[in-house]
Amino acid sequence: MHVIMATDGSKQSLAAAKYLKTFADPTLVTEVSVIAVVRPLAAVGFADDLAEVRTRSGEPQFGSFREAADHAVQVVAEALAGWGPKINKRVRSGSPANEIIKAATSLDAGLVVVASGSRGISETVLLGSTAQRVQQYAPCPVLVVRPAPRKKATRQKA
Repeated sequence: MHVIMATDGSKQSLAAAKYLKTFADPTLVTEVSVIAVVRPLAAVGFADDLAEVRTRSGEPQFGSFREAADHAVQVVAEALAGWGPKINKRVRSGSPANEIIKAATSLDAGLVVVASGSRGISETVLLGSTAQRVQQYAPCPVLVVRPAPRKKATRQKA
């Protein structure tokens, strides 16, 4: 089975890749394609939450959305390395949901893995809609990995 592992450069997408390893049988998964999609002419850049190094000014280390996407794909691929299946790395350009669906169709994927709810409120809505569209239109099952619920702070009695 070929698995599409979509990354948007968020920590949640890295967590989704790690979650995939906890339940999928690596003897049944023949290939994993780690895919990032860069939106052309996007007002909001590709997330680089997986980049640990920043410049002195605090700006992201990448000069382009493509570089950030390449780095995100590399980090997620490294998290899957040694698991068993062959790992392919791909960066596409276009609408994230459409490109993920196209990849799943052209690669005859048996599963698509996407993260949801990984960033701020406005970006969560965008990412949530991407996950929702992929789930609705993909030619195969879709695993949407949500972040773990936040633990509520408990008050201690004095």
